[in-house]
Amino acid sequence: MLRVVYHPANLEAGRLSDWYEDRGFVEFRVARDTKASQFIPSLNETLRNFLTHGHWYQVWEGEVVSADHPSSPIRVTFEPSPFHPAPPVDLREHKGHVAVYLAPTATIEEIAPILNASVEEVLDGGQWFQLWHGEIVTMDSPDSMAA
Repeated sequence: MLRVVYHPANLEAGRLSDWYEDRGFVEFRVARDTKASQFIPSLNETLRNFLTHGHWYQVWEGEVVSADHPSSPIRVTFEPSPFHPAPPVDLREHKGHVAVYLAPTATIEEIAPILNASVEEVLDGGQWFQLWHGEIVTMDSPDSMAA
């Protein structure tokens, strides 16, 4: 099973986000009580770091897309929503790109439950896998940390 979660956390002073990965699992922690407009730049940098060091892949129309794919490397970007009023979370998946639009004034506490449900739906689509120490981990894999 694969699981990606975002949640509020007590981080060291000056840090707005970080990440942790294990078999079938990645956790993105965002500083408590921060608004999307405050944490989006940090979270985007955290995701770039994760995608550089992690080993997650997307299967798009039979093609495996990775962080070093020549025409569409995997990227996940968070942006302030252009809508007014804005829903807390609007997630869109494309080949090599997951775009997440957040209500700028919503806090991580408001965003996390909705974001986690949206990410779970994307993963349930079966188009993602993790290469963990030579093992391919998918939504159907048993005995992962996330199970």
